[in-house]
Amino acid sequence: MSVAMAVSGTIGWFVVTSGRPVLDVVFWRCVFGVVALLATCIYMGLLRRHLTRRVLALSSLGGVAIVLNWVLLFGAYSRASIAIATTVYNTQPFMLVCLGAFFLGERVTLAKLVWLGVAFGGLVLIVQVGATTASLGAGYTIGILMALGAAALWAIAALVTKQLAGTPPHLIALIHVSVGAVMLAPFASWAHPPVQAATWSILVIIGVVHTGVVYILMYDAIHRLPTYIQGSLSFIYPVVAIAVDVAAFGRRLETMQVVGAVAILVAVMGMNGFGALRSRRLQAHSASTT
Repeated sequence: MSVAMAVSGTIGWFVVTSGRPVLDVVFWRCVFGVVALLATCIYMGLLRRHLTRRVLALSSLGGVAIVLNWVLLFGAYSRASIAIATTVYNTQPFMLVCLGAFFLGERVTLAKLVWLGVAFGGLVLIVQVGATTASLGAGYTIGILMALGAAALWAIAALVTKQLAGTPPHLIALIHVSVGAVMLAPFASWAHPPVQAATWSILVIIGVVHTGVVYILMYDAIHRLPTYIQGSLSFIYPVVAIAVDVAAFGRRLETMQVVGAVAILVAVMGMNGFGALRSRRLQAHSASTT
């Protein structure tokens, strides 16, 4: 999980360095992701045992949301910076909580509302910087909105995937990227494809490593780790993204951006990590007293 999160944190650098249009990058990510995930699913025998019409239909719906999520997130990198876009994108657990409460009637606890308030406060600080710092330009606010839209689409995809309990996640991911390849094929730059080997290498890495390998590592880790550790380790992703943005592009965050980013990351950690850890301790205490 640590490796998966750390690798995920570097994808912004590859996207920006590729120099390709966002739709092109996402298309080739899907194409090369299909290659990696199809090989995995065939090796594991998942296509024969688990591919049904219901799985195909729901996974395809989730795939549309996931692919649009990638398009918005990658587009946000050049507008709000990799660090800020990734941090804002990590509000996705709160989007999922809101959607779960609205569509599935899931209970929203006081603790979740508190963490949601902290994350919202951090978001306000980040957006406020764009409103008061002229050098960031109007594109900054658009980038923030794109990152929020990406987070909402991720939450929609997660909500759909919840209906596929028992379906191997590798198969769901394969359907996601397959849908993306078909969906974006008409928008790919066929007339002006990449000509440099370095660009092709970057696109292959995004598809095979950041999609195929990361999905495989992450899903395998999910089966092995308790929820509170998963939540804690997910913190690595935005931290690495921020470090990459500073090291590779020299983008230093404003003081209020730092405060806002920390608030969002602490809130995500609080809901995913501390909350799950507290629940685990309560369960252990209950078991010990019965």
